[in-house]
Amino acid sequence: MDKLNIGIIGCGKISQVRHIPEYAANQWVNLAGFFDLSKARAQQVAEPFAGAAVYDSWEDLVADPAIDAVSVCTTNATHAEIAIAALKAGKHVLLEKPMATTLEDCERIAEAAANSGRLLMIDHNQRFVKAHILARDLFQSGAIGDLVSFRTTFGHGGPETWSVDPGPNTWFFDAKQTTMGAIGDLGVHKTDLLNFLTGDKVVEVMAKVATLEKVDSSGNPIPVDDNAIAIYTLSGGAVGTMTASWSFHGAEDNSTVLYGHDGMIIIFGDPEYQVIVQRPGKAPEKHAVEPIQTNDHQTASGVIDAFVNAIRLGLPSPVPAEVALAAMRAVFACQQSSRTGRVVQVDQS
Repeated sequence: MDKLNIGIIGCGKISQVRHIPEYAANQWVNLAGFFDLSKARAQQVAEPFAGAAVYDSWEDLVADPAIDAVSVCTTNATHAEIAIAALKAGKHVLLEKPMATTLEDCERIAEAAANSGRLLMIDHNQRFVKAHILARDLFQSGAIGDLVSFRTTFGHGGPETWSVDPGPNTWFFDAKQTTMGAIGDLGVHKTDLLNFLTGDKVVEVMAKVATLEKVDSSGNPIPVDDNAIAIYTLSGGAVGTMTASWSFHGAEDNSTVLYGHDGMIIIFGDPEYQVIVQRPGKAPEKHAVEPIQTNDHQTASGVIDAFVNAIRLGLPSPVPAEVALAAMRAVFACQQSSRTGRVVQVDQS
């Protein structure tokens, strides 16, 4: 088939460090169109791509019959409107996480994808990390027996340190644009990762979702959470913790530990060995796979190649709506639990 003409909607940091470079490196892709609320920014990122169009609106981009597929890399609150419009316009869609800011909008996106006949993929990039794939295979092969407990963490210094508009006025701190903070930025990744590693889903939540540190340019607490700490019960019965934080002032922590009846799997807990299996009475089994991406050290995520290959070869979505919905239901349950101070059951049916 001919090269896919890709449109980029939102030319901020995630586009600049992941989507655009990875599309540019893919032989089956032509970066054909760009839109950003800052037209100057869109023009700047489009400049290296001969013939690429810069659109006055995202509506113009998705209406262009020359565009085959789009990456939606806009603020959280706009995800549903843009993704649904693009699907209805016949475009394949790679949608940044969080999928949307309400469960109803997530379900509307899923319905639009089902009705469109086009491919929708949610950018849960931790599923494509080689260490996570190895850890999943080890766990599911019975390396540590039945899962008893777990802990998973994603923390860094906050989006104001790396956003395309860095500082306390970053859009990540604007409740109208994001509606959720660390829980939607980082927590959704680790929630989905638990689903991926274990094959289970979160069915019960007790959580604290709070603003503990971050302030805006006036010194007032930001209106979205900068920390989220949850106790999850999985459908298989294991109970453990998920922590998402924008106040880890040091090295990023993107670690996960699975505690099984016969041992444990430690993922990104050691600087040299990304996966370590420990069993009683045995020497540790250490695997050097590859370092994980961080905001400071970007490498190819594998997401773009998976998206493009699925379109080209007519394969199912690598991360379809129903997969993302399982994680989003847990995230929304965390918010509800924190508001009410109660345990929340998560309907994953």
